[in-house]
Amino acid sequence: MSLLGRATGLLGAGLAPLLPHWLQLRARRGKEVPERLAERRGLDAERPAGALLWLHGASVGETLSLLPLMRALLERAPALHLLVTTGTVTAATMLAQRLPEALAPRVIHRFAPLDVPRWAEAFLDGWRPDGAVFVESELWPNISAALARRGVPAALINARISPRSARMWRWAPGLAREMLSRFRLVVAQSLDDVARLKALGAAGAVFWGQLKAAAEPPPADPAELARLRALIGDRPVFFGASTHQGEEPAVLEAHRTLRARFPDLLTIIALRHPARAAEVMALAAPFGKLVQRSAGGLPGPDCDLYLADTLGEIGLFLRLSGVAFVGASLVPKGGHNPLEAARLGCPILIGPHTEHVRELTEALIAAGGARRVHDGATLAEAAADVLSDSGRAQAMARAAATVAEDASHLPGKLASAILDMLPLGTGAAPALREA
Repeated sequence: MSLLGRATGLLGAGLAPLLPHWLQLRARRGKEVPERLAERRGLDAERPAGALLWLHGASVGETLSLLPLMRALLERAPALHLLVTTGTVTAATMLAQRLPEALAPRVIHRFAPLDVPRWAEAFLDGWRPDGAVFVESELWPNISAALARRGVPAALINARISPRSARMWRWAPGLAREMLSRFRLVVAQSLDDVARLKALGAAGAVFWGQLKAAAEPPPADPAELARLRALIGDRPVFFGASTHQGEEPAVLEAHRTLRARFPDLLTIIALRHPARAAEVMALAAPFGKLVQRSAGGLPGPDCDLYLADTLGEIGLFLRLSGVAFVGASLVPKGGHNPLEAARLGCPILIGPHTEHVRELTEALIAAGGARRVHDGATLAEAAADVLSDSGRAQAMARAAATVAEDASHLPGKLASAILDMLPLGTGAAPALREA
C-alpha cells in the first residue's frame, strides 16, 4: 500500500472514537436509524449460506438503478444472495418500497459501514462476500484495500467522476491509481468518464451505457391512482418532479403563468426531500390554494397546488400528469433520471444542469423526447406548448420511450460480466449458473 494509502487508514482509525457521537447526532436529525447504528460500524451480520454478492448504492438514484441489475443477477444465478448496502435512510426506504416481492427473499439490506479500517474488517469478517459491486463514485480507500487483501473481486459500475473531482484526485495520483486498479471491472456511464477514469488509473474502463436508463418505471398503487384520477378529472396537470431548493420558485412562477391560459390547471410539486415541506408551503402561499398530501389532503376542484411531500409516490404523479419538469436540473445538482417519466409516457422538461445524466438528456432532446428549459418563463412556455397540443405530447412520449428502450440490454450484460468476475475457487460461479 502507498504511503498516502497508509495515511488514509491512520486517519480513519484516528477519527473512529469521534464517529459514534457524529452518528448519534445524525440519528437525532433523522439521517440515521437509531436502532441500526451498529451497522455503520460493520456489525450485525447475518450471512446466508452459499454465494453472496455485495452491492452498494449510496443514495436514492444509485440504489434504484441497481434494481434491474439485481433482477438480472438473480435470474442468471438462482443460488445467489445479494447484500445491498445504502448510505442514506431515504435510499433504504425506497429500496424497501420498490424491491419486487419475487426478489425480496434473496436480498438483505444493511446500512454501509463507514470507511474506518477496523469497521471495514468487521463488516467483511461478518459477511464474507464473494464479490463487491459499487455504483457511480463510491471510492473508499480502506474498504477497497480490505477487499483487495482478502482477494474479493470488486467492480465499479455506472462509474462517474466529474471534471472537478478528477482535478482533485490529481493531487493524490498514487492513491487514485491504487484504488482504481483494485477493481476487476470498471464500467463508466459516459465516454467522458471513461477518459477521466483511465487518466486516473482505471486502465480497463469501458462504456456500455447508462444504468439509470434501464431503470424500471416507478410503481403506483392502482386503487390510489384510480381515486386521484377521479378527483382530477379532465384538468390539465403540470408536475414538478423531485424538486430541490431553488427550483420551486420557477415551478410556482410557471404555475401562475399557466393558470392564465389554463384556468383549471392543477400543479403538483413532489419534493426530493419531504422535510422541506414547511418551507415550500410558505413559498407557495401567494400562488393559490395549496393542499398537502402528507396531511391527508386531496386534489379536489378547489385545489390549485398539490404538495406531494411523501416518499415513493413519484410513479403515481407521473401517471397523472400531462407534462413533467424533472428536478435537480434548474439548480446545479446534476439532474435526476428523466427516463422515469419517459417510461410512463409523460412528456419531459428539464433544466440546464444535467451533468449526471448528460448522455440521456442529450439523446432525449435529439430524439424530440424532451425539451430544455432555463427558468420559470421558459418552463411555462414549454409546458403550455405540451398541454395545449395532444399531438405534440404524444410525439414526445413516443420519442422518449424509444430512447428508454435502447438501454434495456445493459442490466443483463452487466450481470453476466459480474458473475464471470466471481472467483472460481469459491465454487460460487459455476454453482450459480442455471443448468
